[in-house]
Amino acid sequence: MKRTSAGVLIAVGVVGTLLGFGLDQLLTSAGRATFTPSLLLPVLLILLGAADVLFALPIRRAITGADSRPVDPFRAVRVAMLAKASSIVAAVVAGVALGLLVFLLTRPVAAVGSVVAVVATLLAALMLLAAALVAEHLCTIRKDDDDEHPGPDEPGYGLSHHD
Repeated sequence: MKRTSAGVLIAVGVVGTLLGFGLDQLLTSAGRATFTPSLLLPVLLILLGAADVLFALPIRRAITGADSRPVDPFRAVRVAMLAKASSIVAAVVAGVALGLLVFLLTRPVAAVGSVVAVVATLLAALMLLAAALVAEHLCTIRKDDDDEHPGPDEPGYGLSHHD
């Protein structure tokens, strides 16, 4: 599994920013109130980030030998995929929150309650992003020498167990 690249996170964040700004633009052009995220959203994002790291710590201990139990590869993959998904979700949410914030700050009058909710969501999404990337790093296993596939100049290349 490849680790989450910065390019993917930036691209997803930019798309989220455009979506957030565009959403508020559409709502206000239709005469409706701007979108304000719930104050529960930042709490949930922070809890998800904490869960990502807490799930990754036993895997890291098993990898480094601090825990005598072997690494369960299925659990390690599940936690790594959770961390990868969390980082992408965090990038989208941070982008949407940034788009909403830009829209609110470019208006002549901004509601303080909306700005506080959007800033809290943005900060929580950035914290989730950091936690998810840390969790993904904690699940990284050093590549073994025997993981390499034999090349054309190496013995065993092209041979099957049927020969």
